[in-house]
Amino acid sequence: MPRTIVHTENAPAAVGPYSQGVIANGFLYTAGQGGLIPGTAQLAGATIEAQTRQTLENIRAIVEAAGSSLAQVIKCNVYLQDMNDFAAMNAVYAEFFPNDPPARTTVEVARLPLDMRVEIEAIALI
Repeated sequence: MPRTIVHTENAPAAVGPYSQGVIANGFLYTAGQGGLIPGTAQLAGATIEAQTRQTLENIRAIVEAAGSSLAQVIKCNVYLQDMNDFAAMNAVYAEFFPNDPPARTTVEVARLPLDMRVEIEAIALI
């Protein structure tokens, strides 16, 4: 089965042996994204709101580079450093998926790379 690697300068570069996104069988699978500002090693801010907003902008950039849109996202996995951030993350998340949001799983994890507060991965239709 052929697959296509997705890369865009509008999202943070991979910091390891992985791709920003992979298209296979009509679906785009994104790598987990955090609140890093593209082209830097800087987080968008210290708050869950700032990091969630940048995380979702990074996902939008990858999805659009693959020729799709956030409206075509069918599943997200959200990893929070602290489940107490759930309501604030959810409020920002709702701005990006105002209608017919994708299915979603949200879990608290012990630690995220670069001590980010949130990481999100997505699956979208192409």
